[in-house]
Amino acid sequence: MGKTSEKIIERKLVKKVKDLGGMSIKLLSTHMTGLPDRMILLPGGKVFFVEVKTTGEKPRKIQLIVHEQLRKLGFRVDVIDKLEQVECLENSNSTTTK
Repeated sequence: MGKTSEKIIERKLVKKVKDLGGMSIKLLSTHMTGLPDRMILLPGGKVFFVEVKTTGEKPRKIQLIVHEQLRKLGFRVDVIDKLEQVECLENSNSTTTK
């Protein structure tokens, strides 16, 4: 499968979360560099973070540091760079890293 842009993957993510009855909140990192792109809130009190990348791209070093800080606090952080990963979102309880 070819390269998919971050924008397209993010749109599908937002739709998928809405279809699941949840919220996909865009995180604006004006005060903290490296925050994931989205905070996902799903029914049942599930909260996790998603970093969206164009297919094949990797998180920057500062993003990896912040992801690790969030994981140490007990949060799930997924890095998604393929449309197929969005479809598996609600079934995955583990972190997805690149």
